[in-house]
Amino acid sequence: MLVLDLSDNLLSGELPSCWQYLYFLVVLNLANNNLSGNIPCSIGSLYNLQSLHLRNNSFIGELTTCLKNCTKLSAIDVAVNQFSGTIPAWIGDMNLIILSLRSNQFNGSIASTICHLSQIQILDLSLNYISGTIPKCLNNLTAMAQEGSSRIAITYLHFATYEFLGEDRYDDYQFLIWKGREFEYRNTLGLVKSIDVSCNNLTGEIPQEITSLVGLVGLNLSRNNLTGHIDPKIGQLRLLNFLDLSRNQLSGQIPAELSQLSHLGVLDLSNNNLSGRIPTTTQLQTFNASAYMGNPGLCGLPLTNWCPGDKTAQDHPPIIRGSEEADVQQVEGRFITTGFYISMGLGFTLGFWGVFGTALIKDFPRYAYFNFLNMGNWLYLTAAVNMVRLKRWLRC
Repeated sequence: MLVLDLSDNLLSGELPSCWQYLYFLVVLNLANNNLSGNIPCSIGSLYNLQSLHLRNNSFIGELTTCLKNCTKLSAIDVAVNQFSGTIPAWIGDMNLIILSLRSNQFNGSIASTICHLSQIQILDLSLNYISGTIPKCLNNLTAMAQEGSSRIAITYLHFATYEFLGEDRYDDYQFLIWKGREFEYRNTLGLVKSIDVSCNNLTGEIPQEITSLVGLVGLNLSRNNLTGHIDPKIGQLRLLNFLDLSRNQLSGQIPAELSQLSHLGVLDLSNNNLSGRIPTTTQLQTFNASAYMGNPGLCGLPLTNWCPGDKTAQDHPPIIRGSEEADVQQVEGRFITTGFYISMGLGFTLGFWGVFGTALIKDFPRYAYFNFLNMGNWLYLTAAVNMVRLKRWLRC
């Protein structure tokens, strides 16, 4: 047996301890069940295991150290369980592409060994009790520092998606919290590179090294106790589609370089201590005001509170001073107004009699003109009907 997929069932109870008999197993997917208890050490005898999915169960205890024997593991997803303890240091010795420990009870700090995961593309440690600072060695996550998928990731996520027996195929997948909702990624999984450490107790500043991960598509550091400024070098992350730094204690101004993120679809900087004017760029003004709320010192669009001098300038628009310049402006205004009405009258007279006068005098132009009107009505009706049909087809 190479693939064991029992996901999305109503399985309950604890896992058996006979995994050593499934030596050739490559994929083990027990996600979305009611399984409980500890992970038996015998799973560590699955030396060919590449993908382990245990998400959305009720497993408890620490991640067994026996898993470090599964040296071929590329994906570990144990999200939404009740695992506890610190993030094991042996994880850094794996060649993981996907690591999801989301929504558990892990505590302690993020060990620097996490930076040994040079092939990691999805790192999700959100919704835990992790404290301490974000490691400054994140620039060692070299797969995230490259645009596009690495060769190893492509091999795992595309070409070698478990085509074992002729046409039999098992496509691996991953669930991600993306733009506030949970999405399932399959064929496009290799293009996703994200870091999510939200909803923890992290402190300190955002390490500058993160700005070197130019392949990142998603970055979520929200709901922590991070301090310091937003590094202007964040503009280097040009592939970012999702950036959430909300509910921290970040201070200082919003760097203008943030407007260089042309792919950015979701931005949330709310509930911090940011101050100053929101950079006046088309990119940053397109986001909803909620992306900036909760920062008492921020001003400017799209917020309703004006920056110093803005409201005064709007209430008192500039005027031309001096009686001579005012007289010139008044004369020019009268001249333009008079010219407008004269040209409008001449245009109406010539246009009306040019068309209807000819139609009244000669029969053929009159018939041609009204046939043209009928043709115009027919074209308008045909276009309207086709537009309704197109809208109905698009809804289907």
